[in-house]
Amino acid sequence: MRLALAALALVPLAAAPAAQQQLTTPRVSPHAEVSQTVGLTELRVDYHRPAVNDRRIWGDLVPYGEVWRAGANENTVFEASTDVMVEGQTLPAGRYGFHTIPGEDEWTIIFSTISSAWGSYSYDPAEDTLRVMVTPREGPATERLSFRFDAPDETSATLVLAWDDLEVPVRLTVDTPAVVLANMESELRGVAGFYWEGWDQIARYALDAGRRPEAALAWAERSREIRPTFGNTMTIAAALEALGRADEADEARAAAFGLATEDEVRAYARERRRAGRPDEAEAALARLDEIP
Repeated sequence: MRLALAALALVPLAAAPAAQQQLTTPRVSPHAEVSQTVGLTELRVDYHRPAVNDRRIWGDLVPYGEVWRAGANENTVFEASTDVMVEGQTLPAGRYGFHTIPGEDEWTIIFSTISSAWGSYSYDPAEDTLRVMVTPREGPATERLSFRFDAPDETSATLVLAWDDLEVPVRLTVDTPAVVLANMESELRGVAGFYWEGWDQIARYALDAGRRPEAALAWAERSREIRPTFGNTMTIAAALEALGRADEADEARAAAFGLATEDEVRAYARERRRAGRPDEAEAALARLDEIP
């Protein structure tokens, strides 16, 4: 019995690996993420944040003319949920290793198909999806490297890398109307497609964005087939107008006011004002006396 216990006591020592196992401690360059929604497009940067730590950064710690991971530890990762334009060039939706080649007057920004590498040590230019050139600028002192999205709106944002006394802006734009219309078409293949409101909404959105007037007419007519309303008949009129069929548009507007209530016309006018089309709102209100 004593021999058995002694043998069991030795098992952990015998099974222990030769190399010492390291437990988890905080990283010197902590992990960070930054994200931004542009329209319906999700943009995200996953990176690690080295510190200046009284070092000379540009042209020294980070040499000019050499590929750099734009951070520390694993390579920095840029992700976009839809296609985006980077400095005017198309980057398909996806997840990319984000590398740079710093220069005194110009930087190369690289999006690599490999997003799981350690730093830029195994970087291969044959795996590039896109390269663009950008111009750095002076910035406020930044101890830890950071990324941020500046001036986001419905169709654009500027990704900025900031470290030490430098900022590197990268302009991003999205064809938000195309993204929204594709998303709406997908949604209309579900339950929303059984109701008139969704078909009217996609038609009106397309017309307001100046996109796909023929499709907008078909969508608005689909809406009216489900249920004729003042709103979708006015959308049909707008689609006909956009297609240069003015006489038919006038007939459709007259039919719309034959279906309307005063509350519907006033609600329509409010919606047109919110859409930035006050002339359409006033034109509708001017025809209130046509309501039966």
